Amino acid sequence: MKTHISVIIPAHNEEKYIARCIRSIKKAESEFKGNVEIIVVCNRCTDRTAEIAESLGARVLTNEDRCIAKVRNTGIAAAKGRIIVTIDADNRMTPGTLSEVYALIRSGRYIGGGAPIRFERYSFPLWLNDIMCRVSFAVTGLYSGMFWTEKETFDAIGGFVDKKAMEDVATAKLLKEFGKKNGKKYTTLRKNVLINSTRKYDDMGDWLYFKLMIQNAGTLIKAAFGDTTGVDKLLDELFYDYNDRH
Repeated sequence: MKTHISVIIPAHNEEKYIARCIRSIKKAESEFKGNVEIIVVCNRCTDRTAEIAESLGARVLTNEDRCIAKVRNTGIAAAKGRIIVTIDADNRMTPGTLSEVYALIRSGRYIGGGAPIRFERYSFPLWLNDIMCRVSFAVTGLYSGMFWTEKETFDAIGGFVDKKAMEDVATAKLLKEFGKKNGKKYTTLRKNVLINSTRKYDDMGDWLYFKLMIQNAGTLIKAAFGDTTGVDKLLDELFYDYNDRH
């Protein structure tokens, strides 16, 4: 049976969230006329992520790298679908997502794209974060959050850029440039959104990223000039090690 879309979910100890992510994909699959496979790439998981994912019909792979790009690329390499969609395990897609992605790719006008991001709850600082994201996407055109393109396109650009920080922006840039060379646009979904988890805000406060920018201003300035040691440590604490503590 032909697989039209492969959805890739990188997951590190995501037993609290993986089920709702997969169920959101299955809801979108129910409104899509083609065939969909769901691939969960378990990254150094020590909880029930794999067990839960398999019970919901997902295909489970493993990867031990401390790099989200490599985790996603493991799933992409194993995917059977013509079209790839990536989503993080704590996020959700809206019901029309897969149908819209398929229609945009089939139109022949787009190389791929991202999705508008909406938080699962809102407060004043989260609205500020939302506005910053919208302005950034509008100015740069480097839509991210959820990525979608054809598998052969990911293969052509070498998959997700192998970086610990800003790999999403770097990958969006590659896709946009590749699309331009092939007469296609890099875009974003118009009718559907990515529902973004607020779990870190719930745990550490809604002003989290604003505080981090102030507290780590020196580290960020050093990173801008090529010294990423401090940023790598911060990323480990916020992303790669966060799920081990929660």
